[in-house]
Amino acid sequence: MFDCICRRFMNYQTLIYKTVDSESEIGVKQIVDRILSSGSMSRQDHGLLTSTVLANGDINDEDRRQINRIFDHVQTGQLKLMDW
Repeated sequence: MFDCICRRFMNYQTLIYKTVDSESEIGVKQIVDRILSSGSMSRQDHGLLTSTVLANGDINDEDRRQINRIFDHVQTGQLKLMDW
């Protein structure tokens, strides 16, 4: 019985962590999409993006791809840095 309860708890914990990870990835993508659609990035945008990306203490591959989208747009002149 105890073993069954432990397995259910572990499965529940796994579900919770997957949900949090997914929400973080969606949040980063939404922030990046908003920044890129505006054509400019402020210090406030940078702070929000940085705190969201680093909230988990680790940068995953999806977050890295989103950050690279920002760099690509800055390098090609499609994104302006404002109030730096």
